[in-house]
Amino acid sequence: MELRERILEGTLQVFNDKGIKFTMDDIAKTLGISKKTIYTVFHDKNEMLLALVDYLFDQIKEEESKIYEDDSLSTVEKIRSILGVLPNSYKEIDFRQLYMLKEKFPDIYAKVEERLENGWETTIELLERGMREGVIRPIKIPLLKMMMESSLEQFFRRDILVKNKITYQEGLDEVVAILVDGISI
Repeated sequence: MELRERILEGTLQVFNDKGIKFTMDDIAKTLGISKKTIYTVFHDKNEMLLALVDYLFDQIKEEESKIYEDDSLSTVEKIRSILGVLPNSYKEIDFRQLYMLKEKFPDIYAKVEERLENGWETTIELLERGMREGVIRPIKIPLLKMMMESSLEQFFRRDILVKNKITYQEGLDEVVAILVDGISI
C-alpha cells in the first residue's frame, strides 16, 4: 500500500474514533509515522479531507462496478445493491459525524455534495433497464435521484442519525428499501 493510501486509511480509523475533531498528531500516532511524513503527502487537514472524500467515493464506484458486472443478480437486486453500496471495509465507520462538515469544513462538504450528485450513469442505466424489463414501474428517474441524494445530504446536514441511534448503514439500508420497494412491481 502506498503512503498516500496508508495515510487515508489511517485517517478513516482516526475519524471513526474521534470524529471530525481529529488532529494530524492522532493520525501520525495511529500509523506510527511522523507528522512530517504526513505533511510530505498532504499540506494540511483540509487537503487530506478533500482527498479522503475522493478516495471513499472512488472505492464506492469500484464496488458499484462489481455489482453491475455480477450476472447472478437480477436488475432490481443490482439497483438495490448499488443504491446501498458501502464497501465492507467501511461498514464500521461512523459516517454520522459527517453532519459536522457543513459548518466546520464547507469546501469539503461541497465536495461530498458534488460526488453525491455525479456518477449516476450506472444506476440510471439499471433503472431504465428495469423499466424496459417490466420489473419496476415507469418512474421519473430525476425524482428518484433527487430523493436519494436529498436523503443522504440530510444524513450529513443534520444529526438525525446520531440523535436516533441509527448507524449510517442502517439509515442507508432503510432509505434504499423505501425507494426500491416503492418502485418494485
